[in-house]
Amino acid sequence: MTERLVLRRITAADVDNLLALDGDPEVMRYLEPRVRTRAQIEAEVLPLFLGRHQRYPDFGRWAADARDSGDFVGWFGLRPVQPSDAAIVDWPDAPPGSGVAELGYRLRRGAWGRGYATEGARALVRRAFTKLGVREVVATTMTVNARSRAVLQRAGLRYARTEHLTWDEPLDGNEQGDVEYRLRREDWVAQTP
Repeated sequence: MTERLVLRRITAADVDNLLALDGDPEVMRYLEPRVRTRAQIEAEVLPLFLGRHQRYPDFGRWAADARDSGDFVGWFGLRPVQPSDAAIVDWPDAPPGSGVAELGYRLRRGAWGRGYATEGARALVRRAFTKLGVREVVATTMTVNARSRAVLQRAGLRYARTEHLTWDEPLDGNEQGDVEYRLRREDWVAQTP
């Protein structure tokens, strides 16, 4: 829980909430070439989210509801990953003891510009370092996604590198690459009051 958000496990009852995200072309603009259908949410997205919670109970994706209204805002996630020289998007899932977690989030368009992304991202960074024993949090986004880059910076992550990946269906802006951000636990401790 944060000052304005209630973070809870995603359940099968969140199908419509997830469709509100993945079915919105503006939300998916920097993520996928097409929006997802309800059938895809039910058959692919929801089982992935629920399966990760079962495999890694302290990690996963959490639905975020506004504390004042109860409205669904979006989701925030931490995934334990196995680092490699490859781009972060290609890092495989790892046992929680790997010490590295990937931060992710997706918010409804109506929640943009209100500070929710930063608030939720900071809460998960804090959770990673104080409760989960993570030594580094990583994240990635498209170079052209200025809003997401700003969220990562406000959450304490710092630019690490730009990767130029080859996608089957490149999105607009792909030619500028994907940026990776990182934050080590000792740096977080030093910058946290």
